[in-house]
Formats: sequence, C-alpha cells, structure tokens
Amino acid sequence: MTVLTRILGRSLGLPPARTSDVRVVRDLRVPMADGVQVLADRYHPAVDEHAPLVLIRTPYGRGGAGLTARLIAERGYQVLVVSLRGTGGSGGRFTGWHLESSDGPALIDWLREQDWFPCAFATWGASFLGYTQWELAGAPVPEWKAALVQDAPAEVYETFMYRGGAFALHDWLGWAEQMHTLTRPGGVSLLAGLLRLPGARRRVRAAAGRLPVTAADRAAVGEPVDFFQDWVGHPEPGEFWDRSDHRDHAVNLPPVVHLAGGWQDVFLPGILDGYAALREAGKQVRLLVGPWTHGGGVMTREYQREAFAVLDHALRGADTLPSGPVRLFVPGADRWEERPEWPPAGRETARWRLHAGGRLEPGGSAPADGGAGEPSRFRYDPDDPTPAVGGPQLYGGGVRDNRRLEARPDVLTFTAPELADDLEVSGTVAAEIYLRSSRSHTDVVARLCDVAPDGRSVNVCDGILRLTARDEPDADGVRTARVELWPTAYRFRRGHRLRLQVSSGAHPRYDRNLGTGDQLGTEAVVADQEILHDPARPSAVLLPVLAGG
Repeated sequence: MTVLTRILGRSLGLPPARTSDVRVVRDLRVPMADGVQVLADRYHPAVDEHAPLVLIRTPYGRGGAGLTARLIAERGYQVLVVSLRGTGGSGGRFTGWHLESSDGPALIDWLREQDWFPCAFATWGASFLGYTQWELAGAPVPEWKAALVQDAPAEVYETFMYRGGAFALHDWLGWAEQMHTLTRPGGVSLLAGLLRLPGARRRVRAAAGRLPVTAADRAAVGEPVDFFQDWVGHPEPGEFWDRSDHRDHAVNLPPVVHLAGGWQDVFLPGILDGYAALREAGKQVRLLVGPWTHGGGVMTREYQREAFAVLDHALRGADTLPSGPVRLFVPGADRWEERPEWPPAGRETARWRLHAGGRLEPGGSAPADGGAGEPSRFRYDPDDPTPAVGGPQLYGGGVRDNRRLEARPDVLTFTAPELADDLEVSGTVAAEIYLRSSRSHTDVVARLCDVAPDGRSVNVCDGILRLTARDEPDADGVRTARVELWPTAYRFRRGHRLRLQVSSGAHPRYDRNLGTGDQLGTEAVVADQEILHDPARPSAVLLPVLAGG
C-alpha cells in the first residue's frame, strides 16, 4: 500500500484495505476480431490470483487509471485496465464516440480464456469510461454482475453534442484537441498532459472564435482532426449518430447498476435518460446526483463509498447495497436527500410569465397594469456573440455570478419579486418563448437564475434551441420556441428572487448562430429579436414544483 492510497482510503471512507501487496502485469496483448491488438494492465492482490474482477476500458492511457486500480486492488479485487483501440499503445485507430462494435465481445472472449478470470466481473468508470459500459452492452454478458457508470451518457447527439440543435463547440473542440494529443505517435505522459493543459485551453478558446468552424481544429492543433470534422459535418440526427446511440442496450446491462452525475455536468440529461431506461428494463439502479461539475464527484466520499458498497454486494454477496433508489444533493437547501424516484411524483407545472419591464410573475397572470406592454427587444451580433458564463460544461463550467453577463444589451432579464416562502423546483425546467426575429435562422437561450438579497445572480439551469427556416412563423411572424433547460433539484430560499435570462448565444460553449443557415460558412448577419409577452403570446418559464411548493 502506498502512502497516497492509504491517505485516500481514509479520507474517502473506503472499506479497510485487505492487502498492501498488489502485483501489476503490464502490456497484456488482447486480440480483437480483426487482428488488431489492444493493451491491458492487470492489477491483482498477490495472495489471490482469482479475486473478483473489475474491468475498466479507457481512451486516456492506462496510467491515468492506475491510482483507482490500486485503491480497488488493495480491497481484494483484480482490476483489468484496457486501452481502447488507437489509444495508450493499442493498435488500430481511435474514432471518437464511434467505437468498434466487435471489440467488446472480443475482449470478453479473451477474458474467458484466462486462467485468472473468476467468471464474474463488474465494470467501473467515469465520462468516456462510463460510455464504454453502455457500448459493451450490445449483447448479454452473463458474467457481468454490476456496472458503475459516472458522468456518462448512453447517447451522443441529442443529449450533449447537439443539444437543442446547436453544436457544443468549446467542449468538443477541447476534447478533440486533448485526444489528438494523447493518440498521436509518441503521445504525452499524464504529467506532461497536465502541465500543458493551461496553454491548450487558451489555444482552444482562441480557435473556437475562428470562422469557419471547420477550421477550428486546425487552429487548435495544427491539422484537421477526423472525428471533429465528422461531428461538424453531421449537424442533423441520422445514421451517422445512430452508431453512438446505445440507449436500447439498457436491457443487456448487468442486474445492478450505479449511476452518478452532477447538476452542473454536461452529461446529466443523458445520465437521467439512462436511469429511466434501466428502470424500465427492470434493473436494480441506484442514482446519485451531487453538486458537481464534470468529474467533480469522482474522488468524493459520497461516490466512492457507494461504489465500493455496490462492488461488495455484486461480487461478494455483501449486504451493503444502498437501500433507496435515488440520493440527491439539493442546492439552496445545501443538503443530501434520499428520494424514492426521479423525477419526483406529485410535481405540478407552475407557469411564471414574462412581462414588460423585465418582470417575472407566477401563476400565468395577466400584466398587473392590465396592458400587454411592448415586446422586449435586443440585438444579437454573431461578430460579438453573447458569451457563455459557467453552466454545465466539460471544461470550466459550474455555478457563476451572472451579473456582468446580465448587464449586456444582448441579454434580457425577467426578475420575480422576493419569495415569501421557500420554493423547490425538481425536474426538467422549460421556457416557452414567443419570438419574432429578423432572421429565420436564430437561437434562443434561456437560463434560470437565483438572485440573492445582495443582488448576486447565480445560474441554476439553462438550455438552447436552434430555430431554422423549417420552423415556420405565424401570420405575424412569431414563432414559439420551447427550450428545454437542464434538469435540476433546487431550493429557492425565502427572500431570494427567480430570474430568467433570454438571449441568442452562449459562445463558445455553443457555436454562434451566423443567421444565414450556413453554419459552416463565414458570413454572419445580425438578428433583431423581439420577445412577446402579451395575453395571446404569454412567454413563460415552466417550473416543475412539488405539490404545495
């Protein structure tokens, strides 16, 4: 046992270590169906060659999973860390979210031939390591007893790459740069990768400002990145994206699944979709959602203790499985709560209407002064795009003070009176915006904020919808934009105020809408926007509140 793993084990509240003598066999060669060989490292307790097995598949190099592997192995498990094809010295070519479908079955067949395979295993991993677990479930695997999936979706296009129809530019340009660096000949070590991270982030942000967007990868890394070009070249759902949609694999995942995510994680909608699919498939699912950004919950007591409890239950038969189906951290209330289900039963949809003068009022009421008021107006200029501030992002997101953003002329704000009582919003928030635009191609961005008594405005959840010429307006040139915001469970405290922001951009988090219909071009056109909030077109934010809340 190393000093680091001993300290981590105690600080994370892990079960006591069973051994300090962990053996590592490196660079095992695993043949794939097409003859390509991928590399794997096996960690195992020296005293137990046939200990229960935990499988980790990663594109980030096996060294990056070494600390987790040791923590697991010291608690009496074998761990096999496998580099996906085209990564970490494995043969073949890495193609982003499109994994070779025959690789998972080939790996399982190879495992069955090893004399140390205990005929039972669990899978473990966050982010892309979690996505590989959904992909592995293309067919039933009887020996697979549990899956621990953190911060990972089952599907790519709808849940994060083009959520609302807009390309999540900054996240996936950044990830393309990261993977290009890791998978190029010679690659970089984990330490070198960490040291180069600040400079890489600056280059990516600058590259995200380039037009056309198809040149962004060249600006970031000096040459095209094939899978980035594929992503920007397929802006519509279809056969290309179907290859990375594994939601129908829920039936083949193991009987016990632990899902974890964070309210400010880019993959949260996909995690919750996966939870629903697994429940429908009859799996025993535990859902843990914390106050985290992407990856923020990996080394926390809340996650690690539950993860080892699931392992001990599934692979050793221990009576350690968390009893309830859902555990959530509720921001605002700032406490963990056990819940019987997600989304919670007994919710009601409360319409809080937008009004002239930047007012937001509950109950779907007519304007207090009896008049409709003029539409609220702003101008969106793609040459000076509305910036992204925090929110669910892969890099650099989270809860932020929004006051500087709200002071911009291209951001409208609608603010409610102070709350007389606490209000809990729990579920998926939506905004129904009646928009008249000078452009047929434009975006609507909606963000719900919590305004404290001192005026600080922090983001709770947000969403975007890309409108195109296919979205036809009514006779008055008005279109209805229903924007689905991020799921949330949030307590607005007495004395606080709700605020809805409405804008037409969040750059570079999403690619700027050029207003021309050609998102791969360089021409950009200003959009003049009107938000209507009269009785006939009652723009509103739709809040899922608990009955009586």
